Amino acid sequence: MEYFFYGRDRQGIGGLRWELAEEHWSFMDRYAGSIIARGPTLVTSSDLEMTGSVHIVDLPDAHSAELFAYQEPYYQAGVFKEVLIRRWNNSLQRTMWDFVGAGGRRFLVIGHGVTGSTLRRSELRQRQIEYSAESGFSEGLIVCGPLLSDDGTEWMGTALVAELADRSVVESMMANGPYAEDSLYERVEIHDWRFGGRPTT
Repeated sequence: MEYFFYGRDRQGIGGLRWELAEEHWSFMDRYAGSIIARGPTLVTSSDLEMTGSVHIVDLPDAHSAELFAYQEPYYQAGVFKEVLIRRWNNSLQRTMWDFVGAGGRRFLVIGHGVTGSTLRRSELRQRQIEYSAESGFSEGLIVCGPLLSDDGTEWMGTALVAELADRSVVESMMANGPYAEDSLYERVEIHDWRFGGRPTT
C-alpha cells in the first residue's frame, strides 16, 4: 500500500530541523527501498527556509503508516504541528529518482477533493489524463496519484510533485481541466519543493 505523508512545520522551530537532520536521515534509511518520493517544502525555491516535509512510501498496512508518521524524529521532537496521512496510488508507477528533469522549479501540489466526488472523478479521469497530456503538463509530473480514504475506496483528492517553469504554470494546471471545471477540488495547496535525502557530498 502506498501512503502520502505531509508534515507541516510549527512556526519558530529555529534550527531544530538541522539539529535532528542526521537522526531523521537514519530513520529514513530503514525505508530506503520503499520510498517513492521525499523532500522538504520551502518558503520559496531560492530560500532554504523549510515549511514542511513530504514522504510518499510503500508500506504494508495502516499500522505501519502510523509508525512511520509518529515515530519519525521530526514529529517526535515537535517540528511538525500536524501530519496529513492518506492512502495514495502511484499512477505513474515510478519514483522521483526515475524522473529526468529539465531544470525547472519543483512543486508539491495537494488538491483536497470535495467529499462525495468519487463517482464523478472516475467519470472524468480519462479526460483529465488527456488534458494533462495535451497541455504538456504531464511531461513535468515527477510522481502523481490520487489521495484515497483509509480503505482505498473513496477519492479524497490528488497529490503530486512536478517540475514546471514557475508557479503560474502550476496554478494554470490546477485551475483548468475537467476536475477543476467540475469543481472537484475544495482547495488546492501549492508549495515550492525540492528532492530530499541525505546530502551526497
